[in-house]
Amino acid sequence: MKTILDADLRGLSTKAAAASRLRTHLNVHAALEEPVQRLFIAFEPGTYVRPHRHPESNKWEMVVLIRGAIDLLLLDDEGRVADRVSLSAGNARAAEIPSNTWHSYVCRQPGTILLEVKEGPYVATTPENFAAWSPPENDPAAAAYLERLGAVVVGDKV
Repeated sequence: MKTILDADLRGLSTKAAAASRLRTHLNVHAALEEPVQRLFIAFEPGTYVRPHRHPESNKWEMVVLIRGAIDLLLLDDEGRVADRVSLSAGNARAAEIPSNTWHSYVCRQPGTILLEVKEGPYVATTPENFAAWSPPENDPAAAAYLERLGAVVVGDKV
């Protein structure tokens, strides 16, 4: 049996806060080839999750908020916000992202942790599945883009 302790999650948040990307993850699955991928992802405000998609028909993602607050953004092919879901205590606690859907996150609170479950095996996101209308993660324009993501509402183009 695997157990994830509160201390494990606190440690994960500490690692995320110290990471250059301001996020990190803890795999629960033992191998990337497993048919079900399960992982905890720790986010800190300021982390930039470049909009991306998983085009394979079986690559839906279920995310469950464990602690903190984060916005999930679903976008159309032109970068227009199709949906924005605030995951936080007292609001939505979970969401399922359909396959082939552009998505990103805006972390709203330090110590935010999601549990992500998706069908395996793991497939790395290829360049064409990162949104061409968004800057790469280490691009100088990423900070301004993240700030815009934080403010957009449904119908806005980022």
